[in-house]
Amino acid sequence: MISEILEQLQASHNEEKARVLQRFFKTSPGQYGEGDVFLGITVPTLRKLAAQYQGIALESVLGLIRHQYHEARLLALVLLIQRFQKSDPTVKQMIFDAYLANTRFINNWDLVDLSAPHIVGAYLADKNRDILSKLAISKQLWERRIAVVATFHFIRKGNFRSTLDISDLLLHDREDLIRKAVGWMLREVGKRDQALLEVWLKSRYRHMPRTMLRYAIEKFTPSKRQDYLHGLF
Repeated sequence: MISEILEQLQASHNEEKARVLQRFFKTSPGQYGEGDVFLGITVPTLRKLAAQYQGIALESVLGLIRHQYHEARLLALVLLIQRFQKSDPTVKQMIFDAYLANTRFINNWDLVDLSAPHIVGAYLADKNRDILSKLAISKQLWERRIAVVATFHFIRKGNFRSTLDISDLLLHDREDLIRKAVGWMLREVGKRDQALLEVWLKSRYRHMPRTMLRYAIEKFTPSKRQDYLHGLF
């Protein structure tokens, strides 16, 4: 089954788009996506393939998630999300455990952002969330991004505490991709409860990386944004 799917992926190869994606996702030596290999396949095409193969065995999906092609890994994550949403608690735990066992292959921001809320966040919605704190202090960049982006699931449900707690753990992270992700999640909190976000920000904003702060306050009024950026609180 994996070979059949890979044949379909290779048949959709677009060399020009692949070159663009290689640059966009920073795959050159020393960059965050170093070594990632793209085929140049659009997300809508991958979603059509996911609909075609949604019944394949979990073992085959995990085979895809470990493949060198970025699009194979993205397809695998779409399949995992579909399976997770239709499964009973036992299978959901299997998918959650498999996801965390394969984080080294969920190794670009689009893969994390697609999947973390729908698998990690959804699984932990009614469970102990200590694993997020462990991921947030991981040496692996993508595990730290998973930790904060997974909380988007809770934000959508009106639960903001985990986002603020994980943001505290990542407040001084040196990676731009983490700073942007934390700022993004804080912005989502603020869109729903700006007063709560401001309480959190006022004891921290002077020490936050500028990128993180700019993302967090993006939906504030222009005058209030300037007050934060100029340290007037």
